[in-house]
Amino acid sequence: MRVGLVLGEVWNGLRRNISVVISVILVTFVSLTFVGSAILLQLQIGQMKNFWYDRAQVAVYLCTDFDKSETCSGTDANEEQIQAVREALEAEPLDSYIDEFFFEDHEQAYANFQEQFKGNPVADYAKPEQLNQTFWLKLSDPSQSDIITETFSGVPGVQSVSDQRSLLDRIFLILNTASYTALAVAGLMLVAAVLLISTTIRLSAYSRRREIGIMRLVGASNRFIQTPFILEGVIAALIGAVLASGATIAIVKFFVQGFLVENVPFTSYITVPQALMVPPILIGVAVLLSALAAKVAITRYLRV
Repeated sequence: MRVGLVLGEVWNGLRRNISVVISVILVTFVSLTFVGSAILLQLQIGQMKNFWYDRAQVAVYLCTDFDKSETCSGTDANEEQIQAVREALEAEPLDSYIDEFFFEDHEQAYANFQEQFKGNPVADYAKPEQLNQTFWLKLSDPSQSDIITETFSGVPGVQSVSDQRSLLDRIFLILNTASYTALAVAGLMLVAAVLLISTTIRLSAYSRRREIGIMRLVGASNRFIQTPFILEGVIAALIGAVLASGATIAIVKFFVQGFLVENVPFTSYITVPQALMVPPILIGVAVLLSALAAKVAITRYLRV
């Protein structure tokens, strides 16, 4: 097979259908950018899980004068009840599950509340006695928080036990839903790209039907005839994939590292080296889908 002749046919095909080729590039670019963004979001979710799950704490909230539950009855936890909880945390078997813990009284809770909600009108109405005294626990294995919950359920002076992991799970559920939505949109757009590639190849073949007829008469093989058309689809999709790869890297470099890291520095973020795993995936998907679409389209055309 003469490489120069094949490449010449590829160039002629791209040049003749330049407007459609640009459409293929743009659709591929947008759809693969969605795919890349979904992959980046999954990487970020994994990064945040590793960061926050290791720091997630269990809170043992004590009663206040405003609680009406069975274990509180509208009275603040007294010193005996607080000491009983402390001794339980320090004794077997709980101490083997707890890495460390500290106690936050009303005044400390109020100070933290004021700092957290600074500038929010709700901070003006809060009073120290309204905020729970709390034992904050860091577990050796955060997945074993049920042991703490079972131990202090129904204990006098304890209002409730809260595991921060459950709150994190809700946040990650929302992020996962957004990621799957992006993948769904990307899937629809990839279907559109595949159909557009097929249409482009059939139009290119139709515009060169005389050349195809001559090649058949001189004994050219189907492989020789099909190769330029397949390469046309692959090249158009490949350009779109390269643009999408650049967009995903730019998102991490300028938005994640350039903006989020500086303005929202409360968690761990993915880095550019981690994002470099995305371009090979996008390029592989683009080449595979475009080659299959072009192959099917030109094979069906040549059978007509």
